[in-house]
Amino acid sequence: MALNVAEITSVLKREIEGFEQELSVSEVGTVVEVGDGIARVYGLRNAQAGELLEFQNGAMGQVFNLEEDAIGAVVFDNPLGIKEGDTVKATGRLLEVAVGPNVLGRVVNPLGKPLDGGPAIQSTETRKMDIVAPGIAERQPVHEPLQTGIKAVDSMIPIGRGQRELIIGDRKTGKTAVAIDTIINQKGKGVKCFYVAIGQKESTVAAIVETLKKYGAMDYTTVIVASAADPAPLQYIAAYAGAAMAEYFMWKGEHTLCVYDDLSKQAAAYRQLSLLLRRPPGREAYPGDVFYLHSRLLERAVKLGKEQGGGSMTALPIIETQDGDVSAYIPTNVISITDGQIYLEPELFFAGVRPAINVGISVSRVGGNAQTKMMKKIAGSLRLDLAAYRELEAFAQLGTELDPATQRQLDRGARLVELLKQAQYKPMAVEQQVMVIYAATKGFIDDVPLNRIAEFQDKFLAHVDASAADVRTELADKKELSDAAEQKLVAAIKSFKERMWTK
Repeated sequence: MALNVAEITSVLKREIEGFEQELSVSEVGTVVEVGDGIARVYGLRNAQAGELLEFQNGAMGQVFNLEEDAIGAVVFDNPLGIKEGDTVKATGRLLEVAVGPNVLGRVVNPLGKPLDGGPAIQSTETRKMDIVAPGIAERQPVHEPLQTGIKAVDSMIPIGRGQRELIIGDRKTGKTAVAIDTIINQKGKGVKCFYVAIGQKESTVAAIVETLKKYGAMDYTTVIVASAADPAPLQYIAAYAGAAMAEYFMWKGEHTLCVYDDLSKQAAAYRQLSLLLRRPPGREAYPGDVFYLHSRLLERAVKLGKEQGGGSMTALPIIETQDGDVSAYIPTNVISITDGQIYLEPELFFAGVRPAINVGISVSRVGGNAQTKMMKKIAGSLRLDLAAYRELEAFAQLGTELDPATQRQLDRGARLVELLKQAQYKPMAVEQQVMVIYAATKGFIDDVPLNRIAEFQDKFLAHVDASAADVRTELADKKELSDAAEQKLVAAIKSFKERMWTK
C-alpha cells in the first residue's frame, strides 16, 4: 500500500500547530478533620482568606481561618460526603453567584441552584458575593420615595430608594407581612425585588412564594432560601447572594429592593461557625466582627449618582427581638447601621392594630426627602395629632373629667388609629392614602362612628373613582396637593358625605 506523504505531513503540521505547552497547576491539600459544616485542611500554604475551595466529592467550601499549620474552611454543601484524607483543591477564585434577568421569578439557594423544580439558571454572568460597598463619591442623597402601600409607613416613616430601613419586633408581630406588602406594591413600578429567607421553615417560605405568585409579584421577584434545615454556612452567605443579584440590576441603572428575613438568624449562624472554628467569643458569645458582618452587607444599599447610572438598592433588614428587648447586642448593632426603624409592638398587634407599628419609637432618618410633596403636606399634622392622642390617652385612663377640646382630640386620635389599620396584601396607592388621611386630619371623619371608619374609607374611595376621578388622576400625575386640587378634594368629600354616606 502506497503512503500518501502529503496527507501525513499536513496532519502532523496541524497537530503541531494545535499543541499547547501549558500545564494546569493547582494547589491541593488534605482534609485533616471534618464535622458540623467545618473542615480543617492541611497543605494549602498559599490559600487566601475567602478563597473558594473544591473538595474531592465536588462540594464547595470557603477559607475562613488562616492558621500556622492548617486552614479552617466552611463547607457549603452536605459535609457528610467529606471524610478525613480527602483532597481539597484551591480554585484561586472568590465566592460568586449567577446573576441576570434569568434569576427573576425563581426560587434558588444562596449558590444559585434552583429549588423550585425548574431548570438550572442559565446565566453567562456572575458577581462576587462579598464586595466593598460603593464609596461616598459614587452616591447621591436619598430623594426618591419607595412606596410601601402601607398608610402608616408612607405617611410617617417614609422609605426612599437607596435607604436601609430596619423592621424590628418580637416574633409573630407582622414583620414579614410589612416586607411582603412592600414587594407586592412594587408591581408595575419597575423595581426588582429580592426576598432572602434565612433560617426559616421551608413551609413558611413556600407559603410566601405562593402569596407572591397569587398577587403577580413573582414576575419581578427572586426568592433566595437558606432554610432552617440548611447548613450554617449557607445561612451565613444567603444575604450576600441576594445583594449580589440586586447589584447586577442596580449598576444597570435600575431600582431594586432587598428584604433580609432575618439577620438575627444570620448572626446566629455566623456565631456557630466562629465558635466551631475556635474564634474568640465576645458579648453574647458572638465573635468580635459580627458588627462588620452586617455593616458590610447593609452599606451596599445605595442610591447611585447620575454618572453611575442612578440605580438604587433599598434594603429592608428584619431583626427579631426577644420580649421587646431592642437593647440586645444584634438589635442595637443593626439599629446603628440603618437609616431608621419600623418597630412592631406585640401589645398593639394583640389589640387588633395591624400593622402593629409603634409610631412613637419608629423613625425614618431620611424623613420628608423620601416623600411626595402632597404626602409631606398632610403627614405633619397626622404625626402631631397621634402624638397628642398618645399623651392624652394615658391621662384619660385616670378617669378624670375631660374638657370638650381634650375629648375632641382624643376622639380624633382614636379615629386616626382606626384609619391607619390596614388589611394584609392590600397595599394602597399613594394618592388614595393622601385623600383618606386628608379627610381624617381636616376633621371630616370626626362624626363617623369608630366601628365604621373602614367602611367610610372604602366607600369614599369608590365614590371618588366613580364621580371625581379627575381628583385622583391629578394627584397621581402631579404628586402635589395644589390649592385647586385641595378644593376639588374637599368638594368630593362633602358631596360624598351629603349624598352617599348614611349615618
